[in-house]
Amino acid sequence: MEDSNKRSRAEQGRSRPRGDSFTQTDSRIRGHGPRLSKVNLFTLLSLWMELFPQEQPEEDDSQQVRGVGLVVVRDGKVVGLHCSGAELHAGQAAIIQHGARLASCQLYFSRRPCASCLKMIINAGVSQISFWPGDPEISLLKSASVNPSNPHPNSPSNVSEEAELDAMTVEKLKSNSRSHICVLLQQLEPDLVQFIDETSRESDFIERMADDDPKLKTHTLFNRERRRHLGDFTTHFLVSTSQQHKDILIQMGLDNFCAEPYFSNLRQNMRELVEVLAAVAAGLPQQLYGFYREQLATSLCHQEEVSQEVAHHCIIQARLLAYRTEDPKLGVGAVIWAKGQSVGCSGTGGLHLVGCGFNAYPAGSTYGEYPQMDTKQKDRKRRKYGYIIHAEQNALTFRMRDIRAEEPTMLFVTKCPCDECVPLIRGAGITHIYTSDQDRDKDKEDISYLRFSSLKDISRFTWRRSQSVSSAPSPHLANGYVGEHSSWTEQESSKGKKLCTRRSRDSPGVS
Repeated sequence: MEDSNKRSRAEQGRSRPRGDSFTQTDSRIRGHGPRLSKVNLFTLLSLWMELFPQEQPEEDDSQQVRGVGLVVVRDGKVVGLHCSGAELHAGQAAIIQHGARLASCQLYFSRRPCASCLKMIINAGVSQISFWPGDPEISLLKSASVNPSNPHPNSPSNVSEEAELDAMTVEKLKSNSRSHICVLLQQLEPDLVQFIDETSRESDFIERMADDDPKLKTHTLFNRERRRHLGDFTTHFLVSTSQQHKDILIQMGLDNFCAEPYFSNLRQNMRELVEVLAAVAAGLPQQLYGFYREQLATSLCHQEEVSQEVAHHCIIQARLLAYRTEDPKLGVGAVIWAKGQSVGCSGTGGLHLVGCGFNAYPAGSTYGEYPQMDTKQKDRKRRKYGYIIHAEQNALTFRMRDIRAEEPTMLFVTKCPCDECVPLIRGAGITHIYTSDQDRDKDKEDISYLRFSSLKDISRFTWRRSQSVSSAPSPHLANGYVGEHSSWTEQESSKGKKLCTRRSRDSPGVS
């Protein structure tokens, strides 16, 4: 184990190669703030995919199979985002969509996959399989109900025969596999949690709410949302007690993680990632706000809709990507999904990933070769805008599938598309845009946002107050939120409302 940790630390210390097409530059010179490593970004995306809103009712708590999120990576780029559904596990959904194209890919699971998924993934020639070292897909915790009088719920006498057989099969598959099956979890950069907390509480989405209601105490709102998410995510992803966690790791064949200080470091790294996820999610409060259509599109295919929960989930995917940015001032993330014909089998309800990206300098560049200054710099030659590849441009350049005219294709982006990107979005065949419009109609000389308002052939969904909130004036109730001297209410939460009521006719690494 010590050798593996030494290798991991050595690998983290090396500078990135010039040709890395996902990180896009060698970041030996750090920019405006710390950034997520690739490993932690992919891990966070897998955790968030596990929580993808499901169309089918959740399974009963007594069920032993847990939902799983999965990120498929090839050459440093995300080529697939999957989650468990009513019929298919996340690994099975990836096999169906990618097939033999999974060869030489790296897979990041939110939990250790079950033997049924693992054997197919190994067979496809996957080069690396990483998983979050908590409770596995075939749960070792829910089997505690077998003998509730036992004070040690994860003792061998309480593990069901199914979980025991799955663990044995997984271990044999692992030992005979050419795939590298491991746990990849890196320590976050210093101050990254604080940086993400500070930038999330000042996101465009919260800024819109503050503009609508100057009396709204946005920091109080953000802190409450963050605490709520932190409690939910901690319960969901972190095993409740250290002893339970150690028992699970032993049963998963990860005894070496139970030794100190590795076990404490593992738990701490997991807690920090959960804190990051909670802060990013809190930057998009759902109460009384959502993404609403600005105008009706002319094409029937544009009438397709996603729920508020799905729109909220996809924007947070984009927000996570934004923390991998190389832009020293502003991080922007973008995700493109297409709505296909098949629904109900995969957990994404028929949504298929087209592409994703963040703003960065051109592939093969060395960080620091290009100007870093923004519009505050008087000398235009030292400004960054002529060199930065925008998040939407990266998502379109490195897309995984063609955009088809018969499929609604949805762009989720953390910032209003600029005039440079609008023609590309229209030309690519994007039918829906979900975004903030804080920079709408602004001209900043080097970058402008004038064309967004003139889009007539693309459905625009912008972050705004719920249409169900009464417009009647009140001294203490504005936008559905109470003012400074009253308590916060969530009674009229817009969670679950549809974006449009009209539909189309057709409807360290250790093995």
